Amino acid sequence: MKIIFWSSLFFILYTYLGYPFWLAFRKKCFLSRNNFEVDTCELHDIAVVIAVYNEEKNISKRVVDINRQNYPQEKLKIIVVTDGSTDRTMDELSKLSFSNLEIISLPENQGKSMALNVGVAAARSELVIFTDARQAFAPNAIRNLNDTFADPNVGCVSGELVFLQDTESAIREEMGVYWKYEKWIRKTESITGSVVGATGAIYAIRRKLYRTLPQGALLDDVLTPMNIVMQGYRSLLNSESIAYDNFSRDVAQEWKRKVRTLAGNWQLLSIAPSLLLPWQNPLWWRFLSHKIFRLLVPLGLSLFLVASVLAEGFFFEVAMLLQLVVYTVALLAWLIPTTRKYKVVKLIYFFVLMNIAVTIGFWKWATGQCHTVWQPAHKNKQEV
Repeated sequence: MKIIFWSSLFFILYTYLGYPFWLAFRKKCFLSRNNFEVDTCELHDIAVVIAVYNEEKNISKRVVDINRQNYPQEKLKIIVVTDGSTDRTMDELSKLSFSNLEIISLPENQGKSMALNVGVAAARSELVIFTDARQAFAPNAIRNLNDTFADPNVGCVSGELVFLQDTESAIREEMGVYWKYEKWIRKTESITGSVVGATGAIYAIRRKLYRTLPQGALLDDVLTPMNIVMQGYRSLLNSESIAYDNFSRDVAQEWKRKVRTLAGNWQLLSIAPSLLLPWQNPLWWRFLSHKIFRLLVPLGLSLFLVASVLAEGFFFEVAMLLQLVVYTVALLAWLIPTTRKYKVVKLIYFFVLMNIAVTIGFWKWATGQCHTVWQPAHKNKQEV
C-alpha cells in the first residue's frame, strides 16, 4: 500500500506540477537553442475555413469580422461550410456580398470533421486558418499568423484565445486560474520545441500538410497539429494573434465542454494510435504529459485515497483525513451553491468536478457515445 501511495502521489504531482517544472527547466537551459523569432514575411494567400451548423445569429458578423482584418482582402478567402444547417444560416450568408466568400452547403449533417475536410479541399491557398463562428479576431490576428510562417520549419501556428471579462459567467475566476495555467504551458511548449495541439478558435497550417480527418473526430485542433508535427514540422503558439471569446456561463456549460474535450482525448488513442509511439511521434512525452496523464489523474486520486486508508501509520491517517476534507468541501459546494462564494471552495469544487468529467468522458468514449451531431446554435458545441 505504501508503494501505491507514493507512486500515485508522485504521478499526480508530476502531472500538474512536475511537467510544468520540466518545461520551465528546458526554457531556462535551452532557450537560445530552440527559441524562434517572428519576423515579417510575404503575405501568403490564405483561406479561412469555418464549419458551422445552425449559426444564423453569428455567421454574418463572423464573416464581416474576418474581412475587417489588417490583411489584403484579395489574398484572403473565406470558406464557410454549413453542415446540413436547418435554420436560416444559408439565408444570412446569401445576404453577404463579399467577393472573397465561398459558401458550401452540405445536404446532410456529417459532423465537424467532415465539414472541415470539405472546406480544406476547396481551398487553393498556401495557408489555411481554422476558426469557429462565435469568436472575434484582433485586427492583426491573421497577419501575425502569416508572419510566423516565415520559418519554413513551421507547419502549424496557434493563436491565443483571450476570454473577455464576462460578468454573466459564474465560473470566470475558476476558469481564469485554469486558463492562465494552461496558456503558460502552451507558451513554454512553443518556446522549447512544439505545442501539443492548438487553440481551435484560431490556428493556421500549411495546406499541403493537412491530413484528412476521420469521420467523428472530435478534436481537430489536436489531431491536425500532431499530424503536422509527425511530418517533421514545428507547431508553435503566436501570442500576438488573438481571438476573443466568453467564459462558459456556468458549471453546467463548462461541464459539457469539458466532457466533450476529454472524450475527444480518449478518442485520439483509438483513431490515431501512432501518437503513443515514440518512434513516430516526436512529441511523445509531451503528448503523454499534457494530454494523456491528465486523463489518468482520477485513477491516481482513487488509488491515493485507498492507499491512505489501508496503509498503517499516523502520516497516512493525516493524508486520508485531508483528502476526505477536500472531497467533503466539494460535496457541500455541490449541495449548497452559496458556499461557492469562497474562492478556495470554488477552486476545490471545480478541480473535483473536472476530474469527474474525465471519468464521464472516458465512459462516453468507451461506450461509443462520441457522436458527431451538432447541438443547436445557442449552445455552440458538438454533442458528445
